[in-house]
Amino acid sequence: MSEVVSYELKDNIGVISVNNPPVNALAQAVREGILNAINTANEDASEAIVLLCEGRTFIAGADITEFGKPPQDPGLPLVLDAIENSGKPVIAAIHGTALGGGFEVALACHYRCALTSAKVGLPEVKLGLLPGAGGTQRVPRLTGVKAALDMITRGNPISASKALEMTLIDRIVEGDNLEAGGIQYAKELIGSGAPLKRISDIKIDPATVEPGFFENARKHLAKRARGQIAQDRIVSCIEAAVELPMDEGLERERELFRELVTSSESAAMRHIFFSERQAAKIQDLPKDTLVRDIKKVAIIGGGTMGGGIAMCFANVGIPVVMLEINDDALQRGMGIIRKNYNITVQKGKLSEDKMEERIGTITGTTEYLDIADADLVIEAVFENLELKKEVFTKLDAVCKPGAILATNTSYQDVDAIAEATARPQDVLGMHFFSPANVMRLLEVVRGEKTADDVLSTAMRIGKKIGKVCALSRVCYGFIGNRMLGGYGREAQMLLLDGCTPEQVDSVLENFGMAMGPLAMSDLAGLDVGYKARQGRADLPEDPRLYRMGTLLVEMGRHGQKTGSGFYKYDPETRRRDSDSEVETLIKEEAAKLGVEQRQITDEEILARCFYPLINEGALILEEGIAQRASDIDVIYVFGYAFPVAKGGPMHYADQVGLKNVYDKICEFRERYGEQYWKPAPLLQKLAEEGKTFAKWDKEKEVG
Repeated sequence: MSEVVSYELKDNIGVISVNNPPVNALAQAVREGILNAINTANEDASEAIVLLCEGRTFIAGADITEFGKPPQDPGLPLVLDAIENSGKPVIAAIHGTALGGGFEVALACHYRCALTSAKVGLPEVKLGLLPGAGGTQRVPRLTGVKAALDMITRGNPISASKALEMTLIDRIVEGDNLEAGGIQYAKELIGSGAPLKRISDIKIDPATVEPGFFENARKHLAKRARGQIAQDRIVSCIEAAVELPMDEGLERERELFRELVTSSESAAMRHIFFSERQAAKIQDLPKDTLVRDIKKVAIIGGGTMGGGIAMCFANVGIPVVMLEINDDALQRGMGIIRKNYNITVQKGKLSEDKMEERIGTITGTTEYLDIADADLVIEAVFENLELKKEVFTKLDAVCKPGAILATNTSYQDVDAIAEATARPQDVLGMHFFSPANVMRLLEVVRGEKTADDVLSTAMRIGKKIGKVCALSRVCYGFIGNRMLGGYGREAQMLLLDGCTPEQVDSVLENFGMAMGPLAMSDLAGLDVGYKARQGRADLPEDPRLYRMGTLLVEMGRHGQKTGSGFYKYDPETRRRDSDSEVETLIKEEAAKLGVEQRQITDEEILARCFYPLINEGALILEEGIAQRASDIDVIYVFGYAFPVAKGGPMHYADQVGLKNVYDKICEFRERYGEQYWKPAPLLQKLAEEGKTFAKWDKEKEVG
């Protein structure tokens, strides 16, 4: 039939088998092969057709490398029409995952069966797209409008049992012989005279949709997914499924899909999709680098961070020992873990039994000797270099040879910490983000003497616990927090120049940030940044620098925890409100410092906050702290809530144009001086050459 699709007649059942590893993506050859096989089956002696896949999964989606390229015939809609209009029943037999276009192929079939372990879903929204081959029209016809909207706008796969419950599949095949089960199901359908069940024949009764449902959905999704236009377009498609005949609904879906596939939002989200996978690859690490076996993990410190890290390992069944300084601290830490798990249980995302099983993998101790046999030890004590060095000296004395010793520091010198041991080759940074059991990013910090196998093990274990790993070399704040300095600095400088806190934050939030920088400072605690600045000798002597944050702390306004910071907060709901007292204080301080306040545009706020990020990112690339510009984007999307629809700060800079970014930084240098506005040489070079950070990444990878 073709190299990637075969057809065979087995006991009067035509079996179409797709074999396009690794995930049986719907490449042109697969589409053509399925179309030819359907046509052949309709002409031969077969009584029914079973469509299945070889390898580890059913068709797991479209071939996204084809996006943005001229379309190749046959298009997927043509293939699906041939399946649905077949004169013989077509049964999709699903194993692994049937995602995106793969699930749309299954939905075009007349019946669907699946192994118990299978999952199905339409994840296109995570790439800034919508299902473009009937998914938005067929799913609501099967499972109802509300369930369909939730499934498609979230993009998460569902289990075979859930899919059966939602009537998205018709049967679960027991055992693991899918082909035999699919053929048996086909024979039963023939024997019972089952009709050709075409989803396109189903009509949705508009009376089943509550008045205002689609309008409310749009408002809700606009808040939940800032800047992601795909969510709105999905609502429009499902609305079409209710109001229009199938063929018109399909045309509306294709029209909106074509709009999205060329959108900047989808380009940004696809950039992050590929960058996430690229970030896990370490350029100079030999492919045959060994990985150490991690069977037991120890966490030093049972606070919020330590407990969250312990949960990450417990969630995948790796035994954890959590060490605290005394029994009270230990019990408090174990209590926090139980409380966090209880919240997950109350949300219906975890059973009581599973909770107890996971908690059972975490044991507590106050004795260092109890962690002597740990394969990986992660220190999560306070951000104090001397304290951390003291901990590592103790670890060096008790931990077995070959144990990996990791610090969770977010700022401190990993090499200085490593030198507190006699085994710096076993030391590295594993910077989790708070709350560690929720945030997906793990910044893996490579020390000067970190061994290759230690590094590869950290990246591997990070993946196992569900983290997105990105590599950093050692510098103050590593990649993410180092870049954040200019962002926070300018947010506060803008206040002195004439902005209100609400103006700064609303501009950044409208851009897509989950929370503006000043509101975020209030949430984290203004005293945290205040204390961190006290120990820094590298900060310039500038009375404007973090002036407002410092004043607020000295007034006892530490942020949400004290009820006031840049904003005042409702004690029960923690809802923020503008505070006239703060606005008056800002004006008074500006006058004292001789700063003439003025009206500031939204465009300037964005540039003042984001261009320092971009400029520092360019310096980080030059210094070799980050491997790639795309790694920086991954860090900011997964660790700092930079909007995925903007693709991260470096991708955003490419879209703005590096020449424009460079010119604006030069303009700010003329206005504010070179102290904070000195263009990075790499940024200047790329701007002058008309290149992008993406191009720089590609040339570096090839070189």
